[in-house]
Amino acid sequence: MKGRGLPPDARRKLDQEKRAFFLALLRRAGLPTPQMEYTFHPTRRWRFDYAWPDDAIALEVEGGVWTQGRHTRPSGYLGDVTKYNQAAVLGWRLLRVTPDTLETQATIDLIADALGIRRAA
Repeated sequence: MKGRGLPPDARRKLDQEKRAFFLALLRRAGLPTPQMEYTFHPTRRWRFDYAWPDDAIALEVEGGVWTQGRHTRPSGYLGDVTKYNQAAVLGWRLLRVTPDTLETQATIDLIADALGIRRAA
């Protein structure tokens, strides 16, 4: 996993750079800028990694797929199930990607499709 084993400050800087690059990809594709770390639930502190609240579309980046990270351990997985089910009850459409696929054309196309934005091929 990229960034693993780095000191916290270096990992934070890498995360900020990746986030900035992803936002630049969205802009270049003509897609609206999402809100980051968006709190979607009225009483819980749950947040989406990226959200387009006017369209009730959220994007979650699921880390730890290959490293037994929080999202794949039993308690983390069960917590995500509860969070995602509550999001669905509130009318959200949730897209899920991995860190390795976040910055790909497939993810950009997926977001465009979810937002109903037709783009030139």
